[in-house]
Amino acid sequence: MAKSEFTPNPLRELQKTMWKGVGMSEGDMRRPFIGIANAYGESIAGHMHFRTLAEHLKKGIYRAGGVSSEFGTIAPCDGLAGAHNGNDYVLPSRDVIADSIELIHRAHVFDGIVILASCDKIVPAALMAAARLDIPAMVLVGGPMVSTMEFNGRKGDLTSIVEAWGMHQLGVIDQQKVDDLSEVLCPTCGSCQFYGTANSMCCLVEALGMSLPGSALIPATYNERTRDAIATGEAIVNLVKEGIRPSEVMSFDAIKNGIRIAMATGMSTNVVLHLMAITNELGYEPDEILPLFNEMNDTTPQIVQVNPAATYDMEDFYKAGGIPRVMQRIKPLLNLDVITSSGKTLGENIEGYRFLWPEDDRVIKTLEDPVNPTGGLVLLKGNVAPDTCVAKPSGIAPEIRVFTGPAVCFDSEEECSEAIAAGKVKKGDVIVLRYEGPRGGPGMREMVVPLKTLKGRGILTDIALISDGRFSGTNNGCFVGHISPEAAEGGPLAIIRDGDIVTVDTVDKREVNVHLSDEEIVARLADWKYEPKKIGGVMGKYMAHVRSANTGAVVAP
Repeated sequence: MAKSEFTPNPLRELQKTMWKGVGMSEGDMRRPFIGIANAYGESIAGHMHFRTLAEHLKKGIYRAGGVSSEFGTIAPCDGLAGAHNGNDYVLPSRDVIADSIELIHRAHVFDGIVILASCDKIVPAALMAAARLDIPAMVLVGGPMVSTMEFNGRKGDLTSIVEAWGMHQLGVIDQQKVDDLSEVLCPTCGSCQFYGTANSMCCLVEALGMSLPGSALIPATYNERTRDAIATGEAIVNLVKEGIRPSEVMSFDAIKNGIRIAMATGMSTNVVLHLMAITNELGYEPDEILPLFNEMNDTTPQIVQVNPAATYDMEDFYKAGGIPRVMQRIKPLLNLDVITSSGKTLGENIEGYRFLWPEDDRVIKTLEDPVNPTGGLVLLKGNVAPDTCVAKPSGIAPEIRVFTGPAVCFDSEEECSEAIAAGKVKKGDVIVLRYEGPRGGPGMREMVVPLKTLKGRGILTDIALISDGRFSGTNNGCFVGHISPEAAEGGPLAIIRDGDIVTVDTVDKREVNVHLSDEEIVARLADWKYEPKKIGGVMGKYMAHVRSANTGAVVAP
């Protein structure tokens, strides 16, 4: 498999005096030089243990004959940013993180790089940076936190507190119960316990071959996590020596494998958004990638259903065999010849994987006995979403996968949440939540609070919600996000009025339609007026350059 012997970078001779200033030796200059991009942060549970993890990574790098240089990048937390306008800033951070990693590499020139990332936007940013740099690269994830007490019919997690707040609004539980829950719902470090965007993206990293087999779901507090860090350090040095680059690992066939595993496991709708941005860095056009989602949905049974669609959490998923067990069980549907960051093909990884826990058919089912006959994500169109939008049938109760009702319209998440709290959203309504797209927000925040509050109020299965914003992977119910073009760009979502009848069909037609004639839509759009928000700083630049959600909300000149 080796392509060439590693040759020390001659440029290192010019800078070796500076490198000696930080403790490097003459012999270090002849080793593969590995950059470590560490998204450590004290305020983010998914990353707070990265200092320790980085030390084990360095041990592996040195053991394999490399030398490392660690640097930092930012890591905003969706949970801390939620329920206020801080959430507008999280998606834009994805491009800032990718840019910062690119800048340090271009300035210092590494032979290879490992990026430490666990949480929602940081993981896709890591893959975007790896694709953009196209030097030997891996992503080391920190693993999910473990769960604690059960609440509201499932293992409790971060979002249980929002459900509790909805129950408190109805007088079902008191404030003391809410406060008590806040003490125990996040008991350890690690990414949140549900199959939200963070853990979905960590699993996608493994599915694409950019991390070691089995690494995605090792809980953050397990000692196996530190062994994985050491093994990752050894693997990146091997990748440098063999000259294997991300463009080879994340090939078109590997991308199809990744989407198929997303379908088989019911990943977050945000995987669509982020994979579009990652494949943009790899040079693919949207029309090359978008059709793959429905194609893979139609031909991939869903064999995993975990929180938020079931009672099992990430630790259960890990013990059942994680992504390697999923790959083993859908093996006939995968391209096994793709190369991975282990230095082996996917087929070799599956064949040689050592499972540490017994099989659990309750958590990871089989092709012969799936959870659903088709996959967990679909793309929809229709007169409300002429370009595209995303739904998650695996999280929608079968009886509401086709939903028709009168629209009740809101122009911000805050306005919507206030109406829900006041009891103004009724059973049978279709909530239209707009001006929360990439430009309209700006920043395309997650609409996690409205849906979780509706669940806490007991009417989640009696409403639908459509939006140009995003949703958390922990959401379930009849929701549709990423509507493109967004309202702020004059998409039809902007002209829906209270009382208009809207149909969401996530099964047969895969469409979102408002029951208006084409002529009425054109006439309303002709009268539509919109004043963009006047914002300076980073968000002003973001508004000026961000593209539509169906492109991955990429930022481009």
